[in-house]
Amino acid sequence: MNTRTQVLLWTAQRASAAVLALGVVVHLITIIYAVRNGLSAAEILGRTRGNYGWAAFYALFVAAIAIHAPIGLRTILSEMLGWRGAAFDLLVLAAGVALALWGWRAVWGVFV
Repeated sequence: MNTRTQVLLWTAQRASAAVLALGVVVHLITIIYAVRNGLSAAEILGRTRGNYGWAAFYALFVAAIAIHAPIGLRTILSEMLGWRGAAFDLLVLAAGVALALWGWRAVWGVFV
């Protein structure tokens, strides 16, 4: 892998980590608020259904996960098992696409 690709992956990993950190904080604050106010699942869904702000927030959260996790997985597996090459990169890309599709499906389910 060339140096440019390594720099791009490193940058994407760090940028997605920053988005995830902010997303986790907002998500935890939201959970604490819901629990302290005794909101039921139906009440929570009532607040998220059709809310473009929450849909956008969680869609961004999912995108960050779909970028961050496969890059980390790629690094760990290549270091531990010595896996490399185009086929390995495609496998990790497929994992990222699967995470994105599953996550956005969940966001859609909460939004609609």
